[in-house]
Amino acid sequence: MPVRIPVEIRPLTAADEAAWLPLWQGYQRFYMTEIPAEVSAMTWQRLLDADEPMHGALAWHEGKAIGLVHYLYHRSTWTVGDYCYLQDLFIDKAVRSGGVGRRLIEHVYAEARAADCARVYWLTHESNSRAMLLYERIAERSGFVQYRKLF
Repeated sequence: MPVRIPVEIRPLTAADEAAWLPLWQGYQRFYMTEIPAEVSAMTWQRLLDADEPMHGALAWHEGKAIGLVHYLYHRSTWTVGDYCYLQDLFIDKAVRSGGVGRRLIEHVYAEARAADCARVYWLTHESNSRAMLLYERIAERSGFVQYRKLF
C-alpha cells in the first residue's frame, strides 16, 4: 500500500496564483487540451470571487503546491440542497498514489456538507483507470452516460 504523504489542504487565496498555474497547466496536459490563457485568467478570478459559486483548494507538501481541486455549487430540480460538482482534480505526477487525491476529495466532501449540499459528483475520462481505483473506493458510480454539444 502506498505511503500517505503529509499534506495541508488550504482554500485558494490571491497569493496562490503562481503555485496554482503550473498545476492547472499540468491538468490540461494530462487531458491533452489547451485552455486559452484568457479563460484560465477568468477561471482564476472566479475562483477568488466570493460571489461566484466556484471554489478551489491546493494541497501543500513541504511548502510546495502538489495538487489542486476546483468545485462548484449549483441548484438541482431533484433536491432542496445544492449539488456540488467536483470539476477538476489534479495531483503532481511525482506524488500520485500518496493519498493527496483522496485528501482533496475529502476536503470537497467537508465543504459540501458545510454548505448543506445534497451530493458531490464528478466525471472522469474512461481512460483514467488509475484515478478510478480511488473513486471506486470513496464514491458510487452513477451509471449515467454524459452527452454534450459544444458551441
